[in-house]
Amino acid sequence: MSLQFGLLWPFRNPEFARVPWEQLYAEHLELIVASEHLGYDHAWLTEHHFVDDGYSCSPFTIAGAIAARTTRIRIGTFLLLLPLHDPIRVAEDTATVDILSAGRFDLGVALGYRPHELDDQGVPRRERAARLEEGIEIVQRLLAGEEVTLQGRFSDLRAIAITPPPVQRPHPPIWMGGTAPVAVDRVARLGHHFMNGVQVRTAELYDDALRRHGRAPHEHHVAAMRPLFVADTKERAWEIAARPLRAMAADYVRWNAEGQAGVDADELVAALPTVDDMVRARAFSFFGEPAIVGTPDDAIELVDDHLRRGRMTHFAGMMALPGVPPDEIRASMALFAREVVPHFRAG
Repeated sequence: MSLQFGLLWPFRNPEFARVPWEQLYAEHLELIVASEHLGYDHAWLTEHHFVDDGYSCSPFTIAGAIAARTTRIRIGTFLLLLPLHDPIRVAEDTATVDILSAGRFDLGVALGYRPHELDDQGVPRRERAARLEEGIEIVQRLLAGEEVTLQGRFSDLRAIAITPPPVQRPHPPIWMGGTAPVAVDRVARLGHHFMNGVQVRTAELYDDALRRHGRAPHEHHVAAMRPLFVADTKERAWEIAARPLRAMAADYVRWNAEGQAGVDADELVAALPTVDDMVRARAFSFFGEPAIVGTPDDAIELVDDHLRRGRMTHFAGMMALPGVPPDEIRASMALFAREVVPHFRAG
């Protein structure tokens, strides 16, 4: 299978470029339809809560809207924060979107990490791994058509089955995210596809863990998510992408600092390169990997570099950066599809 290309759609509407919410959603749904016409393989959705710029909190709702507007592109979650959800509801929503899309849905799940999303909603972070494992077992069994009776730590189910079932058999593809070695091992142990964010080397840990658990790496997919924006010149790409990239990085710095005693998030954000510095340098390190911003040739070089250093079957580009106007996203999508994707389809 050649490298699959998808785009991540978080539906973010930052204050520095805010438009009416209904406008943002309409414009981004139109862009997703356009991405299908341009040949992209996946529209990936994601989940966060209580973010000022509206980072999408309801991925299944958005997935249903995409399913109604498209015919070919696959739709998936990268990632759903499973410990926050009732697993029966997740199974039913997954089956429903799979039906609406005629079998085009992928379910990706993860632990979550922000105290404000977990602890402050009464879901203790110390329970998230146990909730994830119990929850995904229930989801998978229900989607496979089982009648589930289970007395678990968080669920007490008695002869539960879901109707209608999903289109895909035995169930829609299930992905799981993780970065720490124990989390990567969990994905391999449970036999799910792996979503590893921007970290390249983690794919090697996953493949090693698959072999340790008696599984064949070639039977399992690896997705990577990288910030992405292309233009005709490197200067133009960075002029458009620098401020959104810095805003996005600042959010992740703050979220990772939540609940850490003695950590001053404002100091960490202030230490990030300024927008002007990023434009001058035409470079920015995002979680230790360079943002893929520049010309199509720059993008080819950086994706090739990723593939040389770590296995990847699915590339998820964070092209709809917060605050980038829709016409600029559309232009970048078209340029990447025309000049970059064919390089990885050949042969």
